[in-house]
Amino acid sequence: MSDQTLENRLADIAPPRRNYRRWLTHTGLILGGTILGIILIMAVLAPFIAPFNPYEQNLLVRIVPPVWMDGGSWEHPLGTDHLGRDYLSRLLYGAQVSLLIGVGTALISGVIGTTLGILAGYFGGKVDTVITFIITARLSMPVILVALAVVALAGSSLMIVMAVLGLLLWDRFALVIRAATQQIRNADFVTASQVQGCSVFQTLRYEILPNLMNSLVVVATLEMAQAIVLEAALSFLGLGVPAPLPSWGLMIAEGKSFILFDPWLITIPGVLLFALVLGTNLLGDGLRDVTAPEARN
Repeated sequence: MSDQTLENRLADIAPPRRNYRRWLTHTGLILGGTILGIILIMAVLAPFIAPFNPYEQNLLVRIVPPVWMDGGSWEHPLGTDHLGRDYLSRLLYGAQVSLLIGVGTALISGVIGTTLGILAGYFGGKVDTVITFIITARLSMPVILVALAVVALAGSSLMIVMAVLGLLLWDRFALVIRAATQQIRNADFVTASQVQGCSVFQTLRYEILPNLMNSLVVVATLEMAQAIVLEAALSFLGLGVPAPLPSWGLMIAEGKSFILFDPWLITIPGVLLFALVLGTNLLGDGLRDVTAPEARN
């Protein structure tokens, strides 16, 4: 075998090099990561930097405007709500609720969708047909209506909302992982694993799954954003996270009665919710760009 042929063979089997400069210069990735990082810091440090208990009510200081408006006070920099609860404290703790919903939903839906996608893509045939039918049946159901019905019947709580959304948002995982598995199931390293006598589980666990991690991370960020928006919508309709938990969607719902005279009650949590979803989507799009095959060389 010539040296040139040997180099070509080695290039084929060698793992692709990552272009780390592209990671550091991708505007969307940096911006999304920064926004998400700031909100994550808010959530983690909430018990230490929140000036008040987010559940503490004081009707003597209800509807105090933010500090930059007439009547505002530095004691409550972002004002208070209709029950006199400090808005800054509730926003900080609300970041915990939104991130918990996003991460928890992505984990539940990721496990379900990844399992079905790998099985459909690897085995094909009747297994693929059955799983494709299940995916099609799931896509035919309107998520928000089903979630509203289930939560109305089962009751609203943080865990129930997370479980319902996780059981309804796995289809994107299944479709992406199915397609990715179909592309790599006949790769040389998979064939070598089968020839060496590895079981199906070992092949899926040690050969297929590690090569799907890039796709999984990208889909997970997109599902997090969708779950956060759906939780906010459910909370706004009164069937999401129950009061008095400081959910940003619930804060928007509680402030809608004051929208004409105190619109900041809706604007502030609305802007934070928008920033969280925007940052998550930018991070997911950036990861998709920098982990694409053409960006690895």
